[in-house]
Amino acid sequence: MAKKTAEELLAERQIRYPYRSLEDYLIANPLHADAQLDDGWGATYPVKGCELEATVLFADISGFSGRTLDLTPAETLAFVNNFFAWITTEALRGRLGVVDKYIGDEIMVVFSEEFGAKDPFREAVEAARFIGENDVHAFSPHMGLASGRVIVGYVGTPLKYSASVFGAPVAMAARCAGVAPDEDDTIVSSTIVFPAEEWGDRDFGEVMAPVRYRVPKEMRTEGESEFFDKPHGWNLRDPREVDLKNLPQTEIREIVNEAFHLPSNAAEDRARESIEWMRKHGAYRPRWRDESPER
Repeated sequence: MAKKTAEELLAERQIRYPYRSLEDYLIANPLHADAQLDDGWGATYPVKGCELEATVLFADISGFSGRTLDLTPAETLAFVNNFFAWITTEALRGRLGVVDKYIGDEIMVVFSEEFGAKDPFREAVEAARFIGENDVHAFSPHMGLASGRVIVGYVGTPLKYSASVFGAPVAMAARCAGVAPDEDDTIVSSTIVFPAEEWGDRDFGEVMAPVRYRVPKEMRTEGESEFFDKPHGWNLRDPREVDLKNLPQTEIREIVNEAFHLPSNAAEDRARESIEWMRKHGAYRPRWRDESPER
């Protein structure tokens, strides 16, 4: 048996921290790229970052433009942040992903062994699953996944820097999130789309296992099992070829959710009620008269 290198032994002993941000990760690790370059016109820009393997999860709100058309700007802000608060909680519940950014109505979450994930792709699928299953306000998110080599780096200028992830998987995940369900999928509440090759030989029943609940002893009949497996509405579709904007034709697979939430309070109404509550409690003082309840 070949002896392990010092680097391999160190990697085995290294604690994987649950990073809360990409900035935390960059600060805590040696950079693979670290230089200040010239743009050719006298200005400089940095190329500083860490390379790693990761799975990227993109999610956005179905029909965002139409759903917010009749909302005021303040109500739209409440609508979007309600989405981000809910989706972030579900995406990261019990998982070691890192939120990269919020863009308009989109969220991008990154999973990697560097962040503590044992199987980044599977954890991303599980995150997307629980997002779809707990969609109590019927945001009906579109979700896309893609894996591969990326770099976590600083982006911007001396006026403003932030950290983000760059690489082909980012573009692929974003494009997969935009894939519409097949014509035959007329009843779909949310979708998880990814390049077909990423699924490999995984067992769908294992990855998307029923959620197991313990039945209290006082509620069980004689001979009844201690556990109850709650079925789900997800189904794995066969591979199909799709055209992705500015990318080659790609064979994708989809996990579609055929179970629907019928909310008693739609996300749009919840946003209106939230701003009205703020108004009544002096937390919102509209600048324009057409922001009044009689608008």
